[in-house]
Formats: sequence, C-alpha cells, structure tokens
Amino acid sequence: MKDNYIYGEILNKMEFKINERLIGISQPPYIVAELSANHNGSLELALQSIEIAKKMGADAIKIQTYSAGTLTIDAEQDDFQISEGTWKGRSLYSLYEEAETPYEWHKTIFEHAKKIGITIFSTPFDESAVDLLEDLNTPAYKIASFEIIDLPLIKYVAKKGKPMIISTGMANLDEISDAVSVAKDNGCKDLILLHCISGYPAPVNQSNLYTIQDLKKRFNLNIGLSDHTMGTEVSVAGVALGACLIEKHFTISRKSNSPDSAFSLEPKELERLCVETHNAWSALGNSGYELREVEKENLKFRRSIYAVKDIPKGDTMTNENIRSIRPGYGLKPKYYKDIIGKKVNKMIKRGTAIKWEHIL
Repeated sequence: MKDNYIYGEILNKMEFKINERLIGISQPPYIVAELSANHNGSLELALQSIEIAKKMGADAIKIQTYSAGTLTIDAEQDDFQISEGTWKGRSLYSLYEEAETPYEWHKTIFEHAKKIGITIFSTPFDESAVDLLEDLNTPAYKIASFEIIDLPLIKYVAKKGKPMIISTGMANLDEISDAVSVAKDNGCKDLILLHCISGYPAPVNQSNLYTIQDLKKRFNLNIGLSDHTMGTEVSVAGVALGACLIEKHFTISRKSNSPDSAFSLEPKELERLCVETHNAWSALGNSGYELREVEKENLKFRRSIYAVKDIPKGDTMTNENIRSIRPGYGLKPKYYKDIIGKKVNKMIKRGTAIKWEHIL
C-alpha cells in the first residue's frame, strides 16, 4: 500500500469497494463519468455514451434519477425562472423536463452497463428515485450538491447500507457536518465527500483545491473531487492533493447542445483525464530519501575519491595520486582532507575507487 505522508497510515484502513473496485488513497483514483442530461433525450445515445466511457477508461458511469415533477412545479413566477449562467432564460421545470433520464430507461441502462462491464449508479432526488434504484440493485448512491441539505433524503439513502458519495458544493461547514452525521447515524459505513464548486462551468481560479485536505482533516473521510472546470488540469491537481475519486461530466460531443454538454468532457478528454490522474497518483509514491532504482546507474555522475596514479602498498595518499572525480563509487568528497596523508594497506591501481578498507 502507499504510505502517503499527507494523510497518514490510517487512511489505508478506510478503503471500501464499489463492485469489487477498491477506493481510497492507496488505490488509483476512481473515475466517474457523469452522463447527466447528455443523453439528449435519446436512449440509444445514452447506451452509446456508456460504451464510450468504458472504452476511455472510466471506472463508472453515473446518471441522475428524477422527473421534473418530483423536483419542482411548472410555474411562471420569477422564483422558478433562471436568470443567470448556462441555463439563463429557462424555467426550472422546462430545464428538468428536458434533462431528466426517464424512469422507464433505467432498467435498460443498468443492464447494458452490467453487460459491458462498467459500474453504474445514480443520484436520486427523492425517495421514489431511491426505491427505483434499489430495485435495480444499485451498488452506490451519489447525493448532489443541491441535495446536501435534504437530510431526510440522506437518511433514507443511508438506511440502504450502500456506499454514499456526497458533493459539498455551496455547503458551509455546518451543512456538511449535518449531512455526514445523518449518513453515519443511519447506517452508512462507506462515505466519500466530494469537494465541489457548483458553477457550470466553474472558473479554475475558484477551485480552492486545498479544501480537499481541510475536509480530510475535519471529517477523517476519504475525499474526492466533483470537477466542473473545463479541461483536466484541476482534476490532476486534485489527485495530487489527495482526491481518491474524480467525477466529471461526459458527453460524446459538446456540439450536441444538451443542457450539460457545454461544460462536459468529450471522449478523448475523458481518456486523457483517466491517464493523467492515474499518472499523478502514481507519481505521489512514498515519502523517503533512499536511493531509487532508476537512480542507481546515475551514481557515475556523482564525484567521489579515486586513485589517479598507481599507489604502491604502504605509500601515502596525496593530492597528486588521489582526486575527487566522477564516477561516484568511492568515498564521498567530504572525506578527501581526512584521508590525505594516510597510508594504503595494499597496491592501489590508477582508476580504483578509494574505500575505507584501503587505508592502513
């Protein structure tokens, strides 16, 4: 296992599985491709997207389980209209009506994911969604940032005993603490918090990735990142700071004009995300200062003390017959003055690395 100096050995005991895949900082980052509304109203496109996510290296595909009528009402008051951001000019109801993944698709989607060998789970937005997902034997649940304050929903999900992943976007510390407490108190043993900035897209300079480490220290949980920035750089940095799970929106094409396509990764970008985050995790390695295997051959580029002339047995080492030169297989240069004037106990040929055993 990795002994990551940032978080300590205790985290190695916090691993858990989703469909036999271990998740934790001692494991490569778990990559979740969020399909969300990027099916664009087509079941065929949804199934194709799942296949591509699998091919690009994602560990899991995630969908969202709701209907417009379970999230809001169709109303004309200003409260129900979106006036800023990506969805400016839409009503809540019309947006969710377009974006929803129909309940009748879920069985087909889950069966297809299982058939091709990629984990699938979902974000439920009410109890009826949880019941549907339980019938489909979902291996985990995701709680969206917007739902972190819906403690009755978190309680209902926690009682199912499945791993839970909770996004923290917009939440203050009290709200996060409440969500964690309710989840734990109601039977959730495997919990990940996702640092999240709920902007669509989120500006890179507002990512505040040091929050990953702060969440870890405060809650002693595995921490991941739900990344809404464009590109992959922020996710890679998140892994370097200890994120064990990365969630990114995924689309076959940003030109599809689905509600979420503008801030989603395309296939090759998802593939790059998988490769780069795994490389970042691999690069963390262990804390320590021992000679690495790849460095051993390069000892020859260090200086050390060598005989530069033949030194007969019993003769003295001098500035003329020894020097500090490359390679680095002899005594370190710091011992040069210590051995000047010492006699050798055997014949030393020119080009021999001087060792302590040579000194009388």
